[in-house]
Amino acid sequence: MKIRRTLTRLGAPLAAAAAVTLVAAAPASAHVTVSPSDATAGAFTVLTVSVPHGCDGSPTTRIEMQIPEQILEVTPTRNPFYEVETKVTELDEPVTDGDGNEVTERIGSVVYTADEPLPDGMRDTFELSFQVPDVAGETLTFPTVQTCAKGKTAWIEVPEEGQDAEELESPAPAFEVLPVEESGSETAATSDSVQEASAETTDDGSDVLSWVALGVGALGLLVGGTALARSRKST
Repeated sequence: MKIRRTLTRLGAPLAAAAAVTLVAAAPASAHVTVSPSDATAGAFTVLTVSVPHGCDGSPTTRIEMQIPEQILEVTPTRNPFYEVETKVTELDEPVTDGDGNEVTERIGSVVYTADEPLPDGMRDTFELSFQVPDVAGETLTFPTVQTCAKGKTAWIEVPEEGQDAEELESPAPAFEVLPVEESGSETAATSDSVQEASAETTDDGSDVLSWVALGVGALGLLVGGTALARSRKST
C-alpha cells in the first residue's frame, strides 16, 4: 500500500477520548454521520462523512476516523481546507485480499487536519473510497474523534443489541451492509418471456393478415363474377 506509515494507532487516542468529559449532547440530527453511495456487499463505494457542527460552540480543527477491521484499504478524497493523512495498522496475521495478494497491514484510520478551523454551525464533508466487505447483514462502524479549538467529542459509542443508536449521547457513525440482489436470472427469465410473447404476437398477426388477404381475394372474385354475369345477360 502506498501510504504514510506511523507507529501511532487510533486505539490510544480513542481510549483517551473516552476518558475525557464529553461535551453536552447535540440533537440527533447534528450527529457526525456516514452515507455510502452503495452499501451492497462487494460493491465499490464512496462513503461521505458529514460533520455538521463544532464542539459546544468551538470550531473543528481535526477529524480522525477509525476504519473497521474488515476493510483493508481506503482511498481518502482530498479536501482543499484540510491536510489528509492515513495511519497504518499491522495485522496480527497476514490475509489475502481480493486480488490474491498477501496483506500484512491495513489502513487503521484517516485523519483530516484543518488548515483553518471549521466554524461551529457550518457543515463539511469528507469522502472515503473502498470496497464494501462481503459481510451482508453486519454493521460497519467508524468511530470518529472530533477535535476542536476547545475540547473534543468522541463519536465512539456503539449501541448494545436491541438499543437504538439515537439513544446514545455520542454514537459512532455506522451503516449496515446490504445483501446482493440475485436479480440476474429473474431479469433473463422476464426478457425471455417478453420475447416469446412478442413472437407469439407476431405469429398471430401474420395469421390474421393472411386470412384478411384471402377474404379480400375471395370478395374480389365474387364481385368480378357478378359483373361478368350481368354483362352476359345484357348482351
